[in-house]
Amino acid sequence: MLALTGSTGALGGPVARALADLGPRLLVRDPARAPDLGLDVRTASYDDGPAAEAALAGVDVLLMVSAAEDEHRRDQHRTFVEAAARAGVRHVVYTSFAGAAPDATFTLGRDHHDTEQAIRASGMASTFLRDNFYLDVLPQFADADGVLRGPAGDGRVAGVARADVADVAVAVLRDPAAHAGATYTLTGPEALTLDEVAARAGAVLGRELRYERETVEEAWASRRAGWPGTPDWQVDAWVSTYTAIADGSCAGVTDDVQRVTGHAPRTLEDTLRP
Repeated sequence: MLALTGSTGALGGPVARALADLGPRLLVRDPARAPDLGLDVRTASYDDGPAAEAALAGVDVLLMVSAAEDEHRRDQHRTFVEAAARAGVRHVVYTSFAGAAPDATFTLGRDHHDTEQAIRASGMASTFLRDNFYLDVLPQFADADGVLRGPAGDGRVAGVARADVADVAVAVLRDPAAHAGATYTLTGPEALTLDEVAARAGAVLGRELRYERETVEEAWASRRAGWPGTPDWQVDAWVSTYTAIADGSCAGVTDDVQRVTGHAPRTLEDTLRP
C-alpha cells in the first residue's frame, strides 16, 4: 500500500496522477481540494498525530512532501514521522533540500536536516530527494519592475525543474525497494548566476528581468520595508536563499535526475516554456 501527501500541490499533484494506476491513498488536509482520481482520500495534517496515524494504517510506503514554510515546521514534521512509524509504515520517501545540514546557509535546509534525522531515528527505511531551488520559481523572485534583488553576488544555483523532481519521485515509488537508503541531490544540468537566470528567463517569458545585488543588510531592510510585520525567521529564510547561492551551497550539479529517471534534467528554458 502506497500513500502520498501533497497531492493538492504543484509537486505532489503530478506524482498522484502518474501513480494513479497503483491505487495510492491520498492524505490531504482538505478533501475538497484532492484531485479527482477515484482514489482513497483520507484527511490528516502533519501536526495531528492521531489523525495521521489513523490515515496511515495499513500503508507500507509513504511519500512525504515537505510542509509549507512555517515557524513550527520541525515539530509538525516530527509529529507526522512519529505517527507514520506508529502506524507501521516501513519506508518514507521525503522531499528534502540540497545540502540539508544543521548549519545549512539556507535556514530552511536546517529544518529538512531535522526531518531527515527524525526519519532515520524512527527505524523506517528512507529515501531522501534533496531538491535544489526550483527553476520554475526563480523568476518569481522578481518584483513588479522585473528586478531580482538580493545578496547572491556572483554565486551560482543549479536549480531543478519541479517536473523533474516529480519524475524522480514517481520512479522511486514504482520500485521503492531499489532506492531504500538512497539520498539523491536533484539539480538541473547547469549552475547559473542570477544575472544568467534573469536574462534567460526573461527571453522565454517575454519580460525584461534583471538581477540587482544587495548586501545582507540591504536585503533585510528591503524585505522589512516591503513586507512589514514579517517575522524574523521568515525574513531570514528569504535572505538566506540568496546567501546560499552566494557561498556556493547551491552550485553543485549532479546526474541524479538522469540516473533515476533515464532522461536528462530540464534546462531553465525547458522548464519555463508553456
